[in-house]
Amino acid sequence: MGRGGKAKSRDVQERRCIATGEVRPTSRMIRFVAGPDGSVVPDLAGRLPGRGIWVSSDRSAVELAVKKKLFSRAAKTQLTIPEGMVDRIETGLLRRVQDSLALARKASQAITGYEKVRGWLELERARVLMQARDGSERGKTKLKAPIQKPGGPDTFIGHLSAEELGLAFGRDRVIHAALSAGGLSKRVVEEAARLQSIRKDIGGNGSAGKEQTDA
Repeated sequence: MGRGGKAKSRDVQERRCIATGEVRPTSRMIRFVAGPDGSVVPDLAGRLPGRGIWVSSDRSAVELAVKKKLFSRAAKTQLTIPEGMVDRIETGLLRRVQDSLALARKASQAITGYEKVRGWLELERARVLMQARDGSERGKTKLKAPIQKPGGPDTFIGHLSAEELGLAFGRDRVIHAALSAGGLSKRVVEEAARLQSIRKDIGGNGSAGKEQTDA
């Protein structure tokens, strides 16, 4: 049984964050290992050899772990922190979102374009709506994300820029995209959630100019 008397799925792995002390699913955390040179190495894919050191995928948690030298305490040895590590984590997570989204597109689990996205939503084929944070608010409000089930995965992703979304689809800019059901779509949602919580406050989520659309 899990905490609160709830049955815990065997598929959900959890670890304790060295910064907050919270136990969270590993899909919402970042694994670190000690590198051969004695530096802290972010293991975004969770595959590097060595004892894992886990921190919540939250910018403030990672920064606290750095400030309080919690990595060294957890490893029981002195570790050095690479310069700009948190920003590098953000860049790496963005790349993972884009790579996963590109794979989902090739597997026909992701599409872009206002009309196509609207079609998927109307047919209830879309499980997740993605919209660029710098797209026109007037245009974005015309599409509604699927209703999120209690305790279910996110059904809306809105913290990527149009250029960032565009790179995943092989375009200059993308405003609207959608994900259908599937393992690759699940990966996009999980990586996007980690990225969102590690990013700095973006500040402003709309464009002041004329409405922007994508084909």
